[in-house]
Amino acid sequence: MVVLVLAAGCGSGAASTPGAPSHPGSGGSGAASAAHGWSKDRIKAAVAKHGGTTRTAKPTPLNALVGAVFTHGSDGDHFCTASVVDSAGQNLIVTAAHCVYDPLAGQRSDLVFVPGYRDGGTPNGVWPLDAVTVDRSWTDDGNEDMDVAFAIVKPQDGRQVQQVLGANRLGVNKGYQLPVKVTGYPSSGEVPITCGNLTAEQSPTQLRIDCPDYTGGTSGSPWVTDFDPDTKTGTVVGVIGGYQEGGDTPDTSYSSYFGDQVQALYDRATG
Repeated sequence: MVVLVLAAGCGSGAASTPGAPSHPGSGGSGAASAAHGWSKDRIKAAVAKHGGTTRTAKPTPLNALVGAVFTHGSDGDHFCTASVVDSAGQNLIVTAAHCVYDPLAGQRSDLVFVPGYRDGGTPNGVWPLDAVTVDRSWTDDGNEDMDVAFAIVKPQDGRQVQQVLGANRLGVNKGYQLPVKVTGYPSSGEVPITCGNLTAEQSPTQLRIDCPDYTGGTSGSPWVTDFDPDTKTGTVVGVIGGYQEGGDTPDTSYSSYFGDQVQALYDRATG
């Protein structure tokens, strides 16, 4: 059962509809980095050559931190994306607020996170959501600048999700032009997709990125930079959401800017 925890905030924005597809539009370098993720230099080079190209995401340790979000269980339909983020409790994921709470209808219940989901398989387990933290400005008014949520997932077999998979770090106040990889799960498919490009400033409180084919289901997809080949993790600086709840077309996506308010939300979620 999802337990809602509220944080203080302000602002207004659009509300979402329960059941609707999310995001409309409907140790080493070199070989180790190539096999398990992208360093910032690799992302910059790739962006310069063919930025904004979307591909099927390979089953790497970095991509294993990303999962599909289902209602009830993994045999249903996945409608959003989430990813593991570092926390003292080793049990935290980050996604878009509109994936877990509708300002008109209230919170979604009985959700599960399935990291590494692929073609019906659950190689890294099925993790029920326990406590969800969203900003009060989202619950009251659907503030698009705080379309971010953190959720604690329940332990499985005596282990926390971060103990099993590792976790990306949370990055706040990192600026507007960053080389990132965005990985997520379209509702129409059974494998994740990934795309690298430079982010841009949509507004002082919003980021944007141009990557094709990010349709319904990719809301909550993490925007990851600063890949560390030793830990095989990176830094999350955004999630698909925010303006237009992630974007009205599949070729351009948005994120609420991760600044002081997102840091405060994280502190509340982990406190």
